[in-house]
Amino acid sequence: MKLIYLTILFAATCTAEYGQSLDDLPKLADNSTSASSGIAKYILPSLSYPHNALEPHISEEIMKLHHGAHHQAYVDNLNAALEELRALEGKGMQEKGIREGLEETVKFNRGGHINHSLFWKGLAPANTPESSLQGDLEKVILEKWGSAEKFSEAFSGTILKKVRGSGWGWVVCNVDTRELSFETTRDQDPVALPQVVVLGIDMWEHAYYLQYYNNKKSYLKAIWNVLNWKEANERYVACLKHPKAS
Repeated sequence: MKLIYLTILFAATCTAEYGQSLDDLPKLADNSTSASSGIAKYILPSLSYPHNALEPHISEEIMKLHHGAHHQAYVDNLNAALEELRALEGKGMQEKGIREGLEETVKFNRGGHINHSLFWKGLAPANTPESSLQGDLEKVILEKWGSAEKFSEAFSGTILKKVRGSGWGWVVCNVDTRELSFETTRDQDPVALPQVVVLGIDMWEHAYYLQYYNNKKSYLKAIWNVLNWKEANERYVACLKHPKAS
């Protein structure tokens, strides 16, 4: 019971710290182990579309590797590190170095899990109702940037300027001011409150290199065709209703 409580508390901490929905952090008890150990495990979220659904903009090969290998690795490493941390419960200070290393592993892989879970839901096949700018989000974008094209140029420009290596580009909404803006994070660092994610683009090489090599501009232009604006609008509307963080 204590171990189950710890994993539930851990998931709640993710929500409190990063302001993301638990729907974006799939977690359930693994029935093959719960009876004997009572340990809940994080799982890889399934996609709502086939691996080839984003072609030609994002290839099937990239999607299979990105989702089934890279994201799966974050989930596996997160579960393994949490398991090792549980094994250290009640041990003395001599385990401090090991514990700190595991906590860093948890932080990195938890971020990878959060970011990718948000990313998959932020994509949709091109030329579908989901892939068109819409709702309150469209209104605020047109008011602030003048056009979808100018918004796209500004967002891509921010990403290319600020993401020097591996990282993420985000459209975020501030729950205190309700302002829409751009943010970038390094490695697998997630977005933190008072900002919440409206839309995210993975800028790690594994997200594009097999298809676009080192041409980040072409990747950003292509992925614009498969962004899920229905999901993004729902996140923006949720931000407008979100309790203030301060």
